Amino acid sequence: MSLTPEVLWAQRSSATEPSKNVVFLTITVPDVPASQMSLDLTATGVKFNGTSDSLKKTYAVDLTLYAEIDPSQSKVNHTGKNIEIKLQKKELGEDYWPRLLKDKAKMHFLKTNFDLWVDEDEQDETADDDLSQFGGMGGMPDMGGMGGMPGMGGMGGMGGDFGGIDFSKLGGLPPMDGDDEDGSDDGDMPALEGEEEAAAVTTTPAVVEEVKGAAESK
Repeated sequence: MSLTPEVLWAQRSSATEPSKNVVFLTITVPDVPASQMSLDLTATGVKFNGTSDSLKKTYAVDLTLYAEIDPSQSKVNHTGKNIEIKLQKKELGEDYWPRLLKDKAKMHFLKTNFDLWVDEDEQDETADDDLSQFGGMGGMPDMGGMGGMPGMGGMGGMGGDFGGIDFSKLGGLPPMDGDDEDGSDDGDMPALEGEEEAAAVTTTPAVVEEVKGAAESK
């Protein structure tokens, strides 16, 4: 039985520039080699299936998108931690998609990628910086060198390389500050001072009795 992987997403929109009219998608699947995965991009959806070498688990997800994309202009990067995809929206437009999927139902595995998310009314101020990390994303390398990945027939024209692009910011949500346990102050509490006083009170009468007994014996 396959498991549903965590999927992170963010988006940009533009009525004039296709490069800024995209959806960022990250499928979190560690240690899935190309020979054991399939990824199919169509005009209306994204379908993934793969088996993790280290976890010995199979993951699968089938996404029907809110609106159409252009698979031939979309880009994919396969890492040891996840599958990173930049989906090219088919229609130019200033407005954001109201959601990622066509279905309005909330999906437990689908989360916002806050590392990349920008509010719609603020994207003109930050889009260039945020998109720069994807600037050299050249799509899937030659299919012949990836173990014959099934389901990639529609992406044969996406040759190129990634130019050493750093995708570390796509790994997911940043760690929360409150997650760190803070028990370092416990060792500084003066608990031993009270214990020493209590010990002195309980042992003093015994010492007095011993001295008194010794005096009487004389």
